[in-house]
Amino acid sequence: MKSQLAARGIDSVAGVLLDLGVSSPQLDQSQRGFSFAKDGPLDMRMDTSRGETAAQWLNRADEEEIREVIRTYGEERFAKAVAAAIVDARGREPFRTTRQLAEVVGRAVRTREPGQHPATRTFQAVRIHVNQELEELEVTLPQAAEVLEPGGRMAVISFHSLEDRIVKRFIRDRSTADRLPRGVPVRARDLPRPQLTAVGRAIKPGDAEVRSNPRARSAVLRVAEKN
Repeated sequence: MKSQLAARGIDSVAGVLLDLGVSSPQLDQSQRGFSFAKDGPLDMRMDTSRGETAAQWLNRADEEEIREVIRTYGEERFAKAVAAAIVDARGREPFRTTRQLAEVVGRAVRTREPGQHPATRTFQAVRIHVNQELEELEVTLPQAAEVLEPGGRMAVISFHSLEDRIVKRFIRDRSTADRLPRGVPVRARDLPRPQLTAVGRAIKPGDAEVRSNPRARSAVLRVAEKN
């Protein structure tokens, strides 16, 4: 972020918006391999010019690694059963398509959440892992705060609890003044100001927005201002 701004002769900006969701065109294009609803190559890479595809990873990773990815990034309570089913299925035929994975997961997940496909959490987990999304977010947030000018604002829209937890913690930590041990003779006004100030509470979509755009249902917006 800093290098791209510097290349344009920009030192600081008045605002940064981070929309962390997968774009609708990515979900709607079956050849991108993000969606269990449309059959296509099991790819899931944001940048298709580099890195390992979801199929390549699922076909080589051991069962324990697959289980931990699905449990951690998908918060899937049937992660153990799903991982075992994936390893068993690839032994008969390597994974190549989204339909293959969706069908294997669908048989392994014993109960379904209302209105949610049984493969939703597994697809989310594999996508996050393949693209290192949480690691990218951890790197990006400090850069976004750094390039803001005083009074500038950073707005972050997250779409699942793992992302939102990272954003919430970052804003909280950067909005808190340094804490000194009790009894240190330093006045509060002499402490350096925190880098950010949280602006309001988290904002979630209302019923009308969800009706007009169902993909917004899990969105959470958090805002912070540079001191």
